[in-house]
Amino acid sequence: MRAARYHEYGGTDTLIIEEAPDPHPGPSEIRIRVSAAGVNPVDWKVRNGAVRDMLPVELPAVPGRDAVGVVDAIGDEVDGVGIGDRVFGLGGLTGATAELALLSAWAPAPAAWSDEEAAGAGLASVTALAGLEVFGPLKGRTLLIEGAAGGVGSAAVEIALARGATVIGTAGEHNHGFLASLGARATTYGEGLAERVRSLAPDGVDFVLDTAASGSLADLVAIAGDPARVSSVADHVNAPLLGTHLAHARNDSALLEEAADLGRQGLYTPRIERSYPLEEIVEAHTHSERGHVRGKIVVRV
Repeated sequence: MRAARYHEYGGTDTLIIEEAPDPHPGPSEIRIRVSAAGVNPVDWKVRNGAVRDMLPVELPAVPGRDAVGVVDAIGDEVDGVGIGDRVFGLGGLTGATAELALLSAWAPAPAAWSDEEAAGAGLASVTALAGLEVFGPLKGRTLLIEGAAGGVGSAAVEIALARGATVIGTAGEHNHGFLASLGARATTYGEGLAERVRSLAPDGVDFVLDTAASGSLADLVAIAGDPARVSSVADHVNAPLLGTHLAHARNDSALLEEAADLGRQGLYTPRIERSYPLEEIVEAHTHSERGHVRGKIVVRV
């Protein structure tokens, strides 16, 4: 199969397109013929070695964790999916940006989602859902989302709105129209956030979800008034120190099905800033590394 791979930790110059061995599904896994794969910050952090002590990988490695495609092989102990089904989902820490990829969690991709949208849904949706689940029912509650224009943040906006919350989202001013189009009340992040939030929610906010790890977590706790009302999916250093919830993405088919169900209802559509062909994997990773991505970046295979 053709795949993007890197043979050593390093910059984007380590990424090449080459022939690689076909993967074969083990128990509780499926293999898909990939249409598109997501590009997430964890992909280039793993590639450049920044997290190698916590998340080592066997080299050479294929970048990417989430993808969409058609099932072409099924491992033992797998039920409820058939050859030819179009699914999106998650595999291991690496392996998605190739013609063939293994998934250990998946759900049927909504027909309304393009391949690019479905490719951008996997990691973003399970991360958003994990960050929100600690709050319980959201109907009638006010939620502040830090970093609301990103892949996880924009997914959390739509999911929270679908659950009946009022959502305030922080983003740069150039993304305020985007957040408004999703149904959120937009404000800028940074100094003076508490005052701006108070003007939008005079009665205060019930919960805060941090998706940005921008160094603002202590301020977000102060806005919420209680660390138990704050969840972070990004600030792994300060969340334990401040006593907030720290949520992690997990390969959970039930979470993916929940996201897909919202997609089928028209309540959640993964937002794609740009898609690249496989041959432009270097450009895709470079784009992601620059940060401030609106929604997701994906690679077409």
